[in-house]
Parts: sequence; C-alpha cells; structure tokens
Amino acid sequence: MTLDESLQALDAHYQAMPPVAAMHVRVAGYDGERLRLHAPLARHLNDKGCAFGGSLVSLMTLSAWGLVSLRVQQAGLQADVYVADTEVRYLAPLFADLEAESQLAPEGSWDDFTTTLRVRGRARTTLVARVPLPEGGVATTARARYVAIAKR
Repeated sequence: MTLDESLQALDAHYQAMPPVAAMHVRVAGYDGERLRLHAPLARHLNDKGCAFGGSLVSLMTLSAWGLVSLRVQQAGLQADVYVADTEVRYLAPLFADLEAESQLAPEGSWDDFTTTLRVRGRARTTLVARVPLPEGGVATTARARYVAIAKR
C-alpha cells in the first residue's frame, strides 16, 4: 500500500467512527515522523467561544493513535492499537481551528516497538502530542502510552 493509500485508509477509518466523523477530522499531513490532524473550531466550541477541552484531547489521541497505526502498517504488521493512558496539560485557550500533531516520544524507538510486536505479539510505546496556537505557543499537550496487539 502506498503512503497516499495508507493515509486515505486512515482517514476512512476515522470517518467510519460516528463520534470522530461528527468532529469533522481530516488528515492534515504526515512526514514519516509526525501525523497532523485538523478539525474546524465551529464543531468544537465551548461556552466561552474557544475550543472544548475534550475535543483538544480527542484530536491529540486520534493523531497519536493514527501514527502508531500507520507505523504498524508500514512495518508490514497487523495489530489493534489502543490508548493505555494519557497525561494532558491545558496551557491556553484556542480560538482557531484545531490542529493536533503527534510524534514518538524522544526516548522511544519505532524499531524496538515493531520488533517487540513481531516477536511477542504485543508492544507499547509513548507518544507526545500538541495543539499549537496560531500566533505561536501551545494550547494543549499530551503524553500517552499506546499498546498494539497483533491480530492472529
């Protein structure tokens, strides 16, 4: 499967989940290391006119989950990917469209992750995600562990 086909399949997977489809999430970019997702602010407003905190963490979770799923697929493996735990920091309100970016945590290794998944049938890794502010800075950050369990 080509990278474009992988990203289209990921987007279709997102759209097949009713809560995610309601968020109007779309893949905004992937450079091999970082996955970016976009969602319009109008679908995620809270009572203060800024992005709803639950939407921010959901978009970061979906971005990191999607990145792990892409890396599993790129390794030629099939696995179900789950979020295990997440630590979130809300730093500033966001009054613009939401864009979440995720990547492997600095101490992580995709090679170690895929080797462990191949050998043991399950593996875990840590990702970091953020939602930037349009004028610079960061609205929200997350650090989360993801688990992949091989399909048999």
